[in-house]
Amino acid sequence: MTAKQEFQTQLYIAGQFQDAQDGATFKTYNPATGEVLAEISAAGVADVDKAVQAAHAQFESGEWSKMDGAQRGQLLYKLADLIERDQEQLARLESLDSGKPLAMATYADLPNLISTYRYYAGLADKLEGRSIPVPDMQGHPVLAYTIREPLGVIASIAAYNFSTMYLGWKAAPALAAGNTVVFKPAEDATLTSLHVAALFKEAGFPAGVFNMLPGLGPVTGDALVKHPLVAKLSYTGGGAVGRVLARTAAEQLKPLTLELGGKAPQIVLEDANLEQVVPTLAMGLFANQGQICAAGTRILVHRSHYDAVAEALGGAAKAQVLGDPLDMSNTMGPLANQRSVDRVMGFIETGKKDGAKLVAGGERLSQPGYFVQPTIFVGDNHMTVAQEEIFGPVGIVIPFDSDEEAVKIANDTKYGLSAGIFTRDISRANLLARRIRTGAVWINGFALVDPRLPWGGVKESGYGRENGGWSGIEDVTHEKVVTALL
Repeated sequence: MTAKQEFQTQLYIAGQFQDAQDGATFKTYNPATGEVLAEISAAGVADVDKAVQAAHAQFESGEWSKMDGAQRGQLLYKLADLIERDQEQLARLESLDSGKPLAMATYADLPNLISTYRYYAGLADKLEGRSIPVPDMQGHPVLAYTIREPLGVIASIAAYNFSTMYLGWKAAPALAAGNTVVFKPAEDATLTSLHVAALFKEAGFPAGVFNMLPGLGPVTGDALVKHPLVAKLSYTGGGAVGRVLARTAAEQLKPLTLELGGKAPQIVLEDANLEQVVPTLAMGLFANQGQICAAGTRILVHRSHYDAVAEALGGAAKAQVLGDPLDMSNTMGPLANQRSVDRVMGFIETGKKDGAKLVAGGERLSQPGYFVQPTIFVGDNHMTVAQEEIFGPVGIVIPFDSDEEAVKIANDTKYGLSAGIFTRDISRANLLARRIRTGAVWINGFALVDPRLPWGGVKESGYGRENGGWSGIEDVTHEKVVTALL
């Protein structure tokens, strides 16, 4: 897996792997060592146009446009089988390229990707319209019905933290509905995506249905959102880029789905079983080195458990074993890149200056690679480390005295992606869930995601929904009305 010749490094356009037309490349690094893994072709404006034109041609008049839903579903099932065949290789590649622990890639990311494609393969022949009874018009009886139709070319831009899963979330419903896709993976996690692109070719998808364009955001991403033949854009990443994309899309009246991050509260009520809760809290904080939009980085704890939870989480942080993510004995890998290290360490220093009390961690490891200690603070919700998305293994424990105060603190953030509630009283949890302004609430668990469940946020966490069965289909289709006088 370390031999460079085993990596696919070219663009995938119209069913063929090829270099960028201007020869541009960028380097991808092993975050555990800081060493270069490969040089990857970087798509320019001309490459974006070539890919979008190929996708548009397939959508308008190609073989794909003539396929019925059952045929599309068969191809998606075949793709899922090929991913499952290569699951071990893909998991190792994902771990090597992004720094994700191998266990997480093996037991979470790849199974989710396979499940997503199989689920939407089953929906591909179920895009049904509606028959709508209406009064007579112009002296005639009326037949009125709707048709659910694909939008066209869907451009997808993914983040590096779950690059494999995004290949399912963003492409599977779009393809099931009959759209074509141009996919831009993150610069820091590209190799797995390119391997999957080869599986699209092996599965027999018509040329141009799925295209993969690695490249730099200001070039490749900007050209995608501006291309007039792109019918819709889906983006997962930072809020600053999301705002730029939203402005550009708005100028073209182009629909856009945004998932921009979060600052999730994990609420521990006084009746919670701490022995069961603390490991889940730690997972919500430290999974994937905290590089999760939905990471539960604000631990809101009833004051009766405040000291105990802070101490236990400090112990959990100190117990993490940092090292090579390919080594299953290690529980945490590195951050994705040096920029991430600088960002996380900057927030840690800000936390100290703001008066947050450091319970554990707070340092970068003095070894090669982008390793930062898992870090626990105690403090209040007004501190910077409680308000800003850090995107690293840093959490803050905050006390509350009542359910009303817990809800107030939970909602006191510009984000609204996810939240967690821990209690033995399921009725109480469900009542609280209704009052928390997020796209998802998890009760007595963390990362309870599935292709059948909608995913997306409110407030500055973005808008639109991915996955969620029919919700995912609605996001990439429109409902055409046909009205006939009889």
